[in-house]
Amino acid sequence: MRRVNWFIAAALMATLFFGCKAKEQTAEAPPPEKPKAEAPAEAKTETPAQPQPDATASAPAATTRQGYDRALLRAALLKEKAPDTFKVKFTTTRGDFTVTVTRPWAPIGADRFYNLVKHHFYDNASFFRVVPSFVVQFGLSAYPPVSAAWESANIKDEPVVGSNKRGYLTYAKTSRPDTRSTQIFINLKDNAGLDGQGFSPFGYVDAQGMKVVDMLYDQYGDSGPEQDQISKLGKPYIDKGWPKLDSIKTATLLGPAAAAAKP
Repeated sequence: MRRVNWFIAAALMATLFFGCKAKEQTAEAPPPEKPKAEAPAEAKTETPAQPQPDATASAPAATTRQGYDRALLRAALLKEKAPDTFKVKFTTTRGDFTVTVTRPWAPIGADRFYNLVKHHFYDNASFFRVVPSFVVQFGLSAYPPVSAAWESANIKDEPVVGSNKRGYLTYAKTSRPDTRSTQIFINLKDNAGLDGQGFSPFGYVDAQGMKVVDMLYDQYGDSGPEQDQISKLGKPYIDKGWPKLDSIKTATLLGPAAAAAKP
């Protein structure tokens, strides 16, 4: 996976693919992607009606989950349909925040996220790319065997129904079609220029949670870890070279979705 970071200033809005150092693309000052990254070009878009993020106070963080769910080694089998709406609690080294997913905005992306969270794909993963006033990117597994299993597990693109507003979550991707996989970015500001580039939001962080997201360590900017190396070496690689990066302790389903996910 190559990291493609497109830092093109506001004038060249083409830098909207999420600084993917490996396989995905990111936004504006290169947008976020999975180990595929590149900066998408600026774009215009409309923003369909979508619920405003309501502020929900986050609860205290739980212990970091150790190891990984073996089901993650069989990416092709994890295709459960997600509820029309569901919430995910992220417990991080900086605090907690909640994501609300609305499946109709991007059904394929919502289903993928639901299955990844259900099997704890994001547990122990780092926020490896945090670009101030742009995006926070994560979604590379802390475990090399899991990364290998998902390397080619891409999903198809889908229409952009919502807009990349502050707090909204979208998959990172490359400039090639159908390259979304596991990498996600959270918009730190309104990035409407990403809309026309095919970045489809599928959920949002509530107002209270964005206070936590805004505090994630961002001083490495786009000089953080290489995505391909994260995939090959896992979290020890990040901890050694970029020890101040924040990470996800656990990402878990909440409410009815959590109950439905239990075997």
